[in-house]
Amino acid sequence: MATDILSTDFDRLRLKTKTVGAERIKRAKDNNEDIAVLSMFLPGATAAKENATFRCHLGIECRLGDCRDTTPGTKKMEYKTRQWHEKCFCCCVCKTAIGTKSFIPREQEIYCAGCYEEKYATRCIKCKKIITSGGVTYKNEPWHRECFTCTHCQVSLAGQRFTSRDEKPYCAECFGELFAKRCTACVKPITGIGGTRFISFEDRHWHNDCFICAICKTSLVGRGFITDEQDVICPECAKQKLM
Repeated sequence: MATDILSTDFDRLRLKTKTVGAERIKRAKDNNEDIAVLSMFLPGATAAKENATFRCHLGIECRLGDCRDTTPGTKKMEYKTRQWHEKCFCCCVCKTAIGTKSFIPREQEIYCAGCYEEKYATRCIKCKKIITSGGVTYKNEPWHRECFTCTHCQVSLAGQRFTSRDEKPYCAECFGELFAKRCTACVKPITGIGGTRFISFEDRHWHNDCFICAICKTSLVGRGFITDEQDVICPECAKQKLM
């Protein structure tokens, strides 16, 4: 069975940087908010005291060469309990500074949206491209809705009845034409999809509705019957025929 899914909603995950004042920074810290705030190292006694506790999160890999540099006018980023120089607040993959662009935190790392999607996004098992807005899962594997198609005719199977053979999905029509038994009476496929019942006798098969007496046309389902060459007939008609 295939079910509808939504891939990871990257728009929901993307976080923004904000240039704000000291009061807003304090509120963000107190609330443990998912925003990164951009501020500036300022001269002065109060600022100097606050800046004395600064240490760039990159440590020995600090891009300014000094993880404790608080030169007045230098900008800094703060995200939750961590701090960076503005130039050090960068994607851990491409090393591009985040600046005012969106970013995605994962564990202790920061990713730009593009690198995060490239590394962690759900990819369609068929075309290998990222599923950004929605798709279906089939046998625990993700597909774009437009990629989940019948193996034979390529019609989309999303939201449609289908069955499988050898781990491959087929629409009901193609499965019936390619693999299903055929009714002796109407010659149409017996697919079983949708709860269709059928009768089998020796090497012949009938839809329930097609399993009728060849003479009086009454249903033989659940009743005894007599074979008359290629026909099946009810006992009553068999007696009439022998008289």
